[in-house]
Amino acid sequence: MKVILLMAITLDGRIGKTPEHFPDWTGPEDKKLFVSITRQAGAVIMGSKTYDTIGMPLPGRQNVVLTRDKRRLSRSENLWFTDDPPRAVLDWLERQGYSEAILAGGALVNSLFAEAGLIDEIIVTISPTIFGYGLSLFTQEISMDLQLKDLRRLGTDLVCLTYDVVK
Repeated sequence: MKVILLMAITLDGRIGKTPEHFPDWTGPEDKKLFVSITRQAGAVIMGSKTYDTIGMPLPGRQNVVLTRDKRRLSRSENLWFTDDPPRAVLDWLERQGYSEAILAGGALVNSLFAEAGLIDEIIVTISPTIFGYGLSLFTQEISMDLQLKDLRRLGTDLVCLTYDVVK
């Protein structure tokens, strides 16, 4: 199963000011890219704070929400709340017929997958803004070697970088 970390970041490398910060700062081109890539993969993995910020399951995709709260239950066919470890989540998605999953944050979930060595590709859009503080891509020290695969401009002010993770 291919795992793609897909995130928007500020020029100073932040994914948000706080865990509850709604990503309204990324621009329409980034939103279109996110929808396109996540619909193509069909499966999106995120943490509970990211899910709560979005407020609903993303339509047309299997939404997997990692949470430690065992009381969270899904009322939607395309939503699964789980406290399973990353490898078990990917195994479940493969059994459901998915060959690709998008990792959509937040920083803790990104770290869990990175620490387990399960991220294959990283796509970041760099937005022309600076927060000066806030959340990074990861919550802890992560060491990864990357190889630039693609560089492109989105609209007038966004840059999209795609990296393969060297394993």
